Amino acid sequence: MAMNTPMHRVKYTNLTKDQIGQRLKSAESAGPTSVSALSDVLSGKTFKIVTNKGLTLDYQFKGKNQLTLSENGGARIQAGYGALTIRDGVVFSHLIPGAQKGYNVFVDIEAGLATVFEVWFSSGMSIGRDLIVEDRETQREFYFGYIETAGKKPPEALHHLTNRIEGKGLHWKQDTGIETLELYASVASVNFIELTRHADYLSFCSPSDYVMLNTTMFIHSRSEAEFSGIYTMYVIDLFGTPAQAGVRLGFNEKDELEYYMFRGEGEIVGQIAALEPFDQHGRDGMGAPTAKTQGTPGKGERTVYRPVRDTPYMTDEEVHEAALKRTTAFGGSIDAPLSSMARNPMPFTDKLVGKEFTLRYDRGGPVRHYRFQDKYKLSYRDDGETRWQEADYRAFEGDENLFWFSHYLIDSKPRACVQVAVDFSNGLTTCINSRMGTPYYGNEASYDAVFGVMEMAGINAPQYLRHEYTYDLVGHAFSCSYSDQLTSMHLWPSPHSMSWTIFTDNQTRGSQWSSPALMIKLRPMIYIFAQSEEAGTTNQMVAFYNLRIMRICGFEFVGGARGVNLSLVGGLCRHIGKYDIARFYGPKMRN
Repeated sequence: MAMNTPMHRVKYTNLTKDQIGQRLKSAESAGPTSVSALSDVLSGKTFKIVTNKGLTLDYQFKGKNQLTLSENGGARIQAGYGALTIRDGVVFSHLIPGAQKGYNVFVDIEAGLATVFEVWFSSGMSIGRDLIVEDRETQREFYFGYIETAGKKPPEALHHLTNRIEGKGLHWKQDTGIETLELYASVASVNFIELTRHADYLSFCSPSDYVMLNTTMFIHSRSEAEFSGIYTMYVIDLFGTPAQAGVRLGFNEKDELEYYMFRGEGEIVGQIAALEPFDQHGRDGMGAPTAKTQGTPGKGERTVYRPVRDTPYMTDEEVHEAALKRTTAFGGSIDAPLSSMARNPMPFTDKLVGKEFTLRYDRGGPVRHYRFQDKYKLSYRDDGETRWQEADYRAFEGDENLFWFSHYLIDSKPRACVQVAVDFSNGLTTCINSRMGTPYYGNEASYDAVFGVMEMAGINAPQYLRHEYTYDLVGHAFSCSYSDQLTSMHLWPSPHSMSWTIFTDNQTRGSQWSSPALMIKLRPMIYIFAQSEEAGTTNQMVAFYNLRIMRICGFEFVGGARGVNLSLVGGLCRHIGKYDIARFYGPKMRN
């Protein structure tokens, strides 16, 4: 099992506005491509869409792939388009020549309703600290509207944002050959795994919109912010066998334009619990303003997690210099006496006090001798060393006779610590080695796991048995309340990924992110996991899950300009559902 695989390392060219314009030219006149036959259902039709935000679009469809359009009563333009039908509606897409923008539209002509997604490049959008979104990142704005009919009153009820699809998961097979798992675990983003495109089965999160068209049909729209910038929008029909019809627009990792429509067939793989109050019927908890606006968002604005931009780059030496000035442990975060991640802790144990043992790890791992003087102080030395090092530690009894502790490695460069599980019942141990620095950032934490045995009088350590990596929790979701003010959802969307989602005040799931991770099984229902926010906040969490008592305890490790800190994590857990997705993972042939 390959571990610590790079995640948010997608390489791409920061295309200029002129380069983007050149690449869009042919698509503006020809419209999107499609493997499935495009529909001519709109050919010869004329209608005007009036929206809730003042936008009007007056369409004339000249044929199967050509239309003319007047925006807001302006001059008519001609463009290529493509259309696909889905149940009683039509999805169509087109670009505006020379404008680096276009529209993806769903219309239900019989009901007279429409939802419009305006999409564009080269936004010039500011995201703070003098940073501007790359021109290649596709932006969007949505509008709800109706088809204007002479002598007929506008409909009172339009399509709307919804949380009715929150928590659902689908496996999609597109006519393009692309196969994805898409877990709508939040109202603000999606967790998606591209099974046929990426070899590592990593989960990615992108900001998303969810629109309710009727009781069985929805729109999902996502922008791959902080990746290549591609935009995807499709209609979901959940009546009978799930189906999708939609469009993809943007530049891939090879800087190639992808502009095509697609159909797909789906399978529902699960539904995790929604935790909003029971009087929330599908319209609440959406559209939260961005931190920047603190009010009604401007065009295209929304909350987007952009961690790589929020953490300044530091070299290994800069981090080490900061660590020499300030290295803290077990008191909370660098700036607070008690971390909000540790206000529901398991109690510290003193059962290690007075004990001495040796931990012998496999495959060139360390052989480390321990003495525990008191509840918070230990001494250790590695084989071949004569000097004992004294370190602060904290220990939990995570399960009966199974202990979990952490401490710094004294005088380490780069600054390093260990998180250690020792099982007195079977003589096994697992150690997570954590250190500051990766090939990408000095202020990014990395880790690896080593397995071994403990040697102590009265314990007969096994020769071959070890703790082991596991896929047991793939697809499972847990809420974790670190304090009364902070609850997160832990989701295991793939064997090598973990995502976390922050809850809003009414327990709607909001902002979401994902990282590479590992999961190790110590006993039935007892696990440890490790994850680092790669290319992000630089935080690392290594924690112990006891799913018998639904508790989590462990440690956070983070470094930066203010020093290096090893802090505590503790929370109360609830199991809130499972996606049946482990069956989609495993080695595959790739041409």
